[in-house]
Amino acid sequence: MGIQGRTWCLVWAISVAILFTSGHVQAHRPVGSMNVIDSCWRTDPNWRRNRHQLATCSVGYAGKMTNNVGRGMVNYVVTDPSDDPLNPKAGTLRFGMTSIKGKVWITFQRDMNIKLAKPLLVGSFTALDGRGANVHIASGACLLLQEVTNVIIHGIHIHDCLAQGPGPVMSPDRKLVQLGPVDGDAIRMVGSSKIWIDHNTLQDCHDGLIDVTRGSTDITISNNWFKFQDKVMLLGHDDGFFLDKNMKVTVAFNSFGPRCHQRMPRIRFGYAHVVNNLYLGWGIYAIGGSMEPSIKSQANLFIAPQGGNKEIIWGHSAIGSFKSVEDVFENGASFSNSVARDVALRPNYRPDQSFEVAEGRAVRLLTRSAGALRCPPASRC
Repeated sequence: MGIQGRTWCLVWAISVAILFTSGHVQAHRPVGSMNVIDSCWRTDPNWRRNRHQLATCSVGYAGKMTNNVGRGMVNYVVTDPSDDPLNPKAGTLRFGMTSIKGKVWITFQRDMNIKLAKPLLVGSFTALDGRGANVHIASGACLLLQEVTNVIIHGIHIHDCLAQGPGPVMSPDRKLVQLGPVDGDAIRMVGSSKIWIDHNTLQDCHDGLIDVTRGSTDITISNNWFKFQDKVMLLGHDDGFFLDKNMKVTVAFNSFGPRCHQRMPRIRFGYAHVVNNLYLGWGIYAIGGSMEPSIKSQANLFIAPQGGNKEIIWGHSAIGSFKSVEDVFENGASFSNSVARDVALRPNYRPDQSFEVAEGRAVRLLTRSAGALRCPPASRC
C-alpha cells in the first residue's frame, strides 16, 4: 500500500473513531446548497481516490455504513455489461455479486447499459457504486435484496423493470436458487436490514420503484430522483404481515416527480420519517398509510398539482398517525394531521443516525442534485 493509501486509511480510522466515541456524534452541516449527506463527500476533489469515505456519510435509520469497508474488503470493477444468471462471467455485475466472499465494493469501468436476464440477488456487505460512469440497469429484471444486511446502492439509473416468471438464478453464496415470480420493482427488499439507497434515478417500472417488505428495517432512502411512475414506494408487505410493526425507514432529500401518482411513500404498520423531500405534484395522494403506521412529515416542500387533488395524505385517524412539522405548502397543498399537536412522533435516532434537518424553504436547493450524479473526470462530483 502506498503513502496515499495509508494516509486515507488513517483518516478513515480517525473519522470512525470520532463518530462512535463517547456516544456522541457531531452532525454534518450543509455546505452551501448541499445537504448533510452530500457535503460529507462531494466537497472532496479527490473523492475517486477516497470512494470508501461514502460509507461514513449516511444518516437516518441505516446509520453509518462503516461495516462495508475496512479489513477484508475487495474492490471489484465491472467491465462487461452482459448477464448470465446461471453461470456469471468474470467482469460482469452478477459475477461481482455472486463470486466474491465477504465485503465487496463494486464500481464500473465505463458507461454501460445492463439488461438483467433474471433478478440480481444483492449480497450482504455490498456497495454498488456507480459514480463516475453512466450506468443503467434497464429493460429487464432488476434488484432483489433478500435477507441481507449492510448494502449501499448509489449512483445507478434503474428503469423499465419488467415482471419476471419463476426460475433459477445464481445467489451471492454461489449456489443456484429457485426464485418465484417478481412484480417488476426497481429495488425490492425482503427481510433485509441496514440498507442505504442513495443518489439513484428510478422511473417507469412495471410495478413500483422501491419496496421495503417482510420485516425489512433500518433503511435510509435519500437523494434519489423518482419520476414517471404510478406506484412509487411501498413500505410494509401486506395487511397481514404484523412483523412490519418493527419497520423504521428514513426518506430524505429525494425529489418526487414529475408525474408520480401515489405512494411517496405508502406505509403499513411501521414508522417513516419523511424529511426535506421535494414533491412536484401527485395524482391520488402523496403520502399514505394503513394498519396504524406512524408517519412524521418534516420540513418537506409540497407543491400541489394544478387542478388536481390538493390533499397530501391518504388515510385518516382510524388507520394511522400522520403529523406534519415545519412542512412548506404551495399551490394549495394541504396536510390532514391525525394526531394532536403535543404528539411528537419522534424518530428517536441513535447518535450515528441523527442529522440536522434543514428548513423546508431550502428543499429546492438541497434536492437539485437528486438522482444519479454526472461526475466529469478530474472534477468534483
